[in-house]
Amino acid sequence: MRTNLLYSLKTILQKDERLTSEGELLKNKIIEIALKLDKNLIKLLLSDKEMKKVFFVDVEGTLIFDKDKFLRFVSNKQFLPDSYTSFKNKIGLVVGDEFISGKKEVVLSWPYKDCVLEGGMTKEDQKRDEIFWNEILASDEISRLLDPKVFTNAKRIDKNCEHKLDKFRTDENGDIKDNLIIKGNNLLALHSLKKRFAGKVKLIYIDPPYNTGGIDDTFRYNDSFNHSTWLVFMRNRLEVAKDLLSKEGAIYVQLDYNEVHYCKVLMDEIFGRENFQREIIWRIGWVSGYKTADKNWIRNHDTILFYSKNKDSLKFYKKYIPYSKDYVRRDGSKPEGAGYPYEDTWNCNELDPLNSIAIVSFSKEKVGNFKGQKNEALIKRIIEAHTKEGDIVLDFFSGTGTTASVAHKLKRQWITVEQIDVQINKQFSRLKKTLKGDQIGISKEVGWKGDGDFVYLELMKWNENFVEKIQKAKTKEELKNLWKTMKEKAFLSYKVDIKTVDEHAKDFTDLSIENQKRFLLECLDKNHLYVNFSEIDDEEYGVSEEDKRMNKEFYKKSIYK
Repeated sequence: MRTNLLYSLKTILQKDERLTSEGELLKNKIIEIALKLDKNLIKLLLSDKEMKKVFFVDVEGTLIFDKDKFLRFVSNKQFLPDSYTSFKNKIGLVVGDEFISGKKEVVLSWPYKDCVLEGGMTKEDQKRDEIFWNEILASDEISRLLDPKVFTNAKRIDKNCEHKLDKFRTDENGDIKDNLIIKGNNLLALHSLKKRFAGKVKLIYIDPPYNTGGIDDTFRYNDSFNHSTWLVFMRNRLEVAKDLLSKEGAIYVQLDYNEVHYCKVLMDEIFGRENFQREIIWRIGWVSGYKTADKNWIRNHDTILFYSKNKDSLKFYKKYIPYSKDYVRRDGSKPEGAGYPYEDTWNCNELDPLNSIAIVSFSKEKVGNFKGQKNEALIKRIIEAHTKEGDIVLDFFSGTGTTASVAHKLKRQWITVEQIDVQINKQFSRLKKTLKGDQIGISKEVGWKGDGDFVYLELMKWNENFVEKIQKAKTKEELKNLWKTMKEKAFLSYKVDIKTVDEHAKDFTDLSIENQKRFLLECLDKNHLYVNFSEIDDEEYGVSEEDKRMNKEFYKKSIYK
């Protein structure tokens, strides 16, 4: 980048008072108005011969502003390198040349059912990866994707059996008081929940994909997202999560070193830097065996980011540990009062002197047949720090149901979202044992004897049925037959010309099975993965009268007045 061009551009931009503060150019503002194709900015650039030559293209006598080239130029680290915008560019909060905060893309993610990370794997199986298929939808492809969805297969589960759902339990204000397990894509489920639970959730705890890295391929079945895709994926979900939180609410996000620092910057942007509360360092085990052979510092912890919805309204309940009868201070005096705060010595570990990092240690816990990183004691303390009995706790990466089990034992209302069949089955098994009074995890500590029930709901599938069939297909013949069915029954993308596809059937046949799958998945209109609530009375979808009644009851407080 030529120094004189940099200088000339800075000089020209400083003529616009909107773009300066105390004599310094504001890069964020420059990018903002460039994205909007601001007329005054374009006039300013056209006023200089050099700028006209560099940032405009002559098309048969008409000058076209090359917005992308201009944005790349002002985003370059040599142009105002000390700005925060340049920092976001360096750490990867961009997709291509655009900032994530300015993009309207949505990342959908599906588990590949043939290979799912499971607890209790053998040593040989530990090299298997958690595999996802994910797709980025641009803003012009999104029309009804985030509309409320139809729920189906509703049932109430208690300690004895499963029943058809008669109706939801509500309080005097009409608020649903049932515990809920929702099966389906978590982004779409969250937007459906938003219609009924916006501003009512006291605590969110999530343990999202860590983006650990792996071998990528053209089909995008891999154990990781592209870095920028992962950030958009998280942004989509954190934005609606914020809407669900009450003003007193808190959110905890557990990650490891792969993405936690980028997630911190992303959450600063979404929740506000002033709402960052603590970085909790959770020691997840003890160093032994092959780990000690590493010629480097040993990684032996996860990080939990803790944010408030509103720092001035946040409620945090301290827990006090009683003094022992023999406790004596260093100066020899005996203390008075209830005890000392749990947070000051969480499990006898020290707090960072800046009081922003809590170092926490719990053993790796084995709860019955479920072995996983979430620890009941850890989740218990987080839940108790922000909620009272009856308050709502949400986990939309719920896995085997640790959050739900702990919340249930603490008599909190809980909502979980999960998409993977095997994980849903594990949640059911675990929670049924919880209802019956299992004595694992925190049960003995809280005197748990069993009680209660929960409601299970599924997002009603449409194109999602084809997604699953495509993923499971083993042969090209299966995919060929699926295409025939899709032409008749699926909602296809507006970009798909069926006649043209059929005319090039041989070219399709010559593709590898992976690329055939990829093509068919891209043909599906993602706005119709599940049935939209607004179309519940359309006979084509075959929604039962029972499901219609249940859905209208679920949505009535926000949609039906």
